[in-house]
Amino acid sequence: MTSYRQPGVVLTDRRFTVPLDHSDPGGEQIEVYGREAVAASRAGEELPWLVYLEGGPGFGARRFVGTEAWLGRALREFRVLLLDQRGTGLSTPANRQTLPLRGGPREQADYLAHFRSDSIVRDCELIRPRLTGGAPWTVLGQSFGGFCAVRYLSAAPDGLKEVLITGGLPSLDAHADDVYRAAYPRIERKVAAHYARYPQDVERARAIAAHLAEHRPESAGHRLTPEGFQSLGILLGTGSGSHQLHYLLENAFVRTPGATELSDTFQEAMRTAASFAGHPLYALLHEAIYGQGERATNWAAERVRGEFPQFDAATALKGDGPVLFTGETIHPWHFDVDPALRPLRETAELLARRTDWPVLYDAERLAANEVPVAAAVYHDDMYVDTADSLRTAAAIRGLRTWVTDEYEHDGVRAGGPRVLDRLLSLVRDEA
Repeated sequence: MTSYRQPGVVLTDRRFTVPLDHSDPGGEQIEVYGREAVAASRAGEELPWLVYLEGGPGFGARRFVGTEAWLGRALREFRVLLLDQRGTGLSTPANRQTLPLRGGPREQADYLAHFRSDSIVRDCELIRPRLTGGAPWTVLGQSFGGFCAVRYLSAAPDGLKEVLITGGLPSLDAHADDVYRAAYPRIERKVAAHYARYPQDVERARAIAAHLAEHRPESAGHRLTPEGFQSLGILLGTGSGSHQLHYLLENAFVRTPGATELSDTFQEAMRTAASFAGHPLYALLHEAIYGQGERATNWAAERVRGEFPQFDAATALKGDGPVLFTGETIHPWHFDVDPALRPLRETAELLARRTDWPVLYDAERLAANEVPVAAAVYHDDMYVDTADSLRTAAAIRGLRTWVTDEYEHDGVRAGGPRVLDRLLSLVRDEA
């Protein structure tokens, strides 16, 4: 282990060996990384543990500097493990460079089937006794991390002292089709709100989409397309996302000696925002996290989008309507335009067709839950359906909700200590 300091905090690198397939504990092993954080003033004390499960899938735990955001509040009473879930961050990586070591697309898809919340929870249960001596710990799950926390309550509640969930209560039984059928209207509302705030962006977006449709430029090997441009709407689910999108659009064009062109600044910003180079598992597993039972996800977001023709950019450009942005949806074309995903196109196809997903949630066990749970539910969360979240909250015995419109999906980051304080008071029945 290596320990080092940042302002107000002592950090320790921790690495754990876990089975790739927990049903075969003596088989292939992979590494999972966690960064321990403890307040510098309490580094020598015996403190209860809190494990943080990041959103995604496919993102390593946030890299804090010192005691910023919610971490400072947590460090008042916890020793915190910022876990890079399997395949992310400093854990054994899974990307276009490493997956060919598994073999062809079939072997890669079989490998990635072990990277969902069920395996992540089993990892946590191997790691926990090594750190706590067997004592249960507190879990803080953001977004997909909250999905993992609900799986934890279903599969290993004895390992949990208390559970805090922010923007991450999943439907217990919805198919991916249901998830996206509910998502597109939410996304449309967010786009309408953006255009109401920045009406000048309506024509800017139409001009950008038209230019991309005609010229199909590339930036560092990334093909810039109208559909890729529309996917920038993923920003609209965060607190400052509408403003970020506006600033991105406002300098899209530049006048050159030959013509008006898309600026290098815009092209680079669009490529960076649309690229999955840093988090390929997000694209590969995004629909797989909803897979339960024998029904394939089968590119649910792409198929369901056909039910909402207003999202078709070509149709919008033929008329005079606005080009609608999309949000947290993954499509087959992502694996054609993004060089980080292009080699994994067939692997993604095999995952989309898969029909042997284990069931993730145990409704009976959740109905009998005895672990204190509190969840922040955002009033019009673009990424996680509020109605689904509230149905799940009602299905988990004793779960207490804080329904708020003060924050968007990234409330635990934007609200920091206040959000964590509120959840801790709810889970401890102090509110």
